[in-house]
Amino acid sequence: MKKVAMYENEKILVLGLARSGMSAARLLHQLGALVTVNDGKDFDENPEAQELLSMGIRVVAGGHPVELLDEEFTLVVKNPGIPYSNPILEKAIEKNIPIITEVELAYQIAEATIVGITGTNGKTTTTTMIGDILTAGLEKGTALLAGNIGAPASTIAQNAQAEDVLVTELSSFQLMGVRAFKPHIGVITNIYEAHLDYHSSRDEYVNAKWAMQQNMTKEDILIVNGNQPELKELARTTKAQVLYFSTSQEESASAYVAEDTIYYLGDKIMTTTELGVPGEHNIENALAAILVAKQFNISNETIKTALQHFGGVEHRTEFVTEIEGCKYYNDSKATNILATEKALSGFDNSKTILLAGGLDRGNDFDELVPSIKGLKGIVLYGESKYKLKEAADVSNITNIKVVNTLEEAVSEAVPMSTKGDAILLSPACASWDQYKNFEIRGNVFKEEVKKIKGKSE
Repeated sequence: MKKVAMYENEKILVLGLARSGMSAARLLHQLGALVTVNDGKDFDENPEAQELLSMGIRVVAGGHPVELLDEEFTLVVKNPGIPYSNPILEKAIEKNIPIITEVELAYQIAEATIVGITGTNGKTTTTTMIGDILTAGLEKGTALLAGNIGAPASTIAQNAQAEDVLVTELSSFQLMGVRAFKPHIGVITNIYEAHLDYHSSRDEYVNAKWAMQQNMTKEDILIVNGNQPELKELARTTKAQVLYFSTSQEESASAYVAEDTIYYLGDKIMTTTELGVPGEHNIENALAAILVAKQFNISNETIKTALQHFGGVEHRTEFVTEIEGCKYYNDSKATNILATEKALSGFDNSKTILLAGGLDRGNDFDELVPSIKGLKGIVLYGESKYKLKEAADVSNITNIKVVNTLEEAVSEAVPMSTKGDAILLSPACASWDQYKNFEIRGNVFKEEVKKIKGKSE
C-alpha cells in the first residue's frame, strides 16, 4: 500500500464500528494517527471495541456523547450506516470538521486500479460478474472484491499490489463521505428512488451516487446505463470518458442487445439465453460487466464462458435447488417493489409461485400489479401480507394464500407447484418485521427448501 504521512499525529474520531469502523481504526492507527473510536454498543458486550483497546486505541463505548467533539478532532471517519442526523455528526458539521467514510482511506492508500460500482439495483451482481471475468482473463494481477460485497475496501487495499484490480461495490451511504476518491473505471447500474429514510430527498440520493465521478478526469472511464434518460443527462456533465450499455440497439451504446444477442461494438459476445442467470436486469448487469472487461482487453470467449457459468449471487435470484422438477429461487435481497419486478421479468408467470411479504415502508403495492398478473400462485406472509393481497386481488390471481411466517409460506407453495414450475422468494419488502436482515430471511427459506428436498429423497 502507499505510505501516506497525512495522518501522523492527527486526532481522528472513528464513529461506529462494524467492519468498516474496525478497518478504519486499525489502518489509521497503523498510519500514526491518534485515534478515538466511539461506538454505541456497551463495552462489555463489544468484542470489537475490546480488541481495539488491546491495540492501544482509545475507545468510548455505550453511547455517542456530543462533548467528544470538544477535543478538537481534525477528521471524523463515520460508519456508512450512521445518518448525518446523529448529534455528533451534526456538531462536526457545525464545527467544519471533515467527515469521510473508509472508502476515502482506501483510495488514499491503494496502489491497485480501482473499479467502482454503484447504483440502486444490481451492484452486487455486477461487481461479482466483473470479478469473475477479470479472474478468468487478467494476464497479470488479481481481481479483488471489496466494499459492500465483502471486506471493507480499506482492508483489501492494504495488501493489493499495483497490478491488481480493486473491484469495489459502493453505496450511496459510502459515497456521501468521499472527498478526493475516484475510481479509474466507474459503473452506475441504474438510479431509482431508494433509501429516502436515510437521505433527505431523492436529489440528495442521486447526488450521492453521482459523487463517484466527481473527481474523475478524461483519463478515467464512466460506464452508464443508456436505458435511463436521467443518467444520460447527468453524463453530459462528467469530465470522464462515457460508455453506455443498453438492452436495445441504441446508437450511443457500446454494449447492447439486438435480437436476443449481446454485442460489444458490433462483435457478438453471446445470446441472452446463454447467461447463467435469468432476467432483463441481469442482462443489464452483464452488459456493464462486459464494458469493464473490455477495458482490460479480456477476450470475447473468456467473457462468454465466465457469464455462462455465473450462477448468481446469494440472496439475489439465487438458484437453490430442483425438487421433483420444480426449481426454487432465493431473491431475499428484493427488499423493494422494483427489485421484485426485475426478478419476475426473468420468469414465466404462468409457471411461477411467488412468495412475498415482510415490512413495507408505508407504501402500497399498486405498482406491483402489472408484474404479478398471470402468476400461477402467490403466497403472502409477514406484516404487509394484507396490503400485498389487495394488489394480488386486483391482479386477478386465482391462487392466493395468506399465512403468518415464511416457513408457512414455503409449505403452502409446494402443493401449488408441478413439474416445470418455479417457486420464487422475492419479498418486495424489508425483512425487519421477522428477521434482522435479508440474509437471515434468505437462509431460512433455503433451510425450509432443504427440508422439503430431504423428504422427497
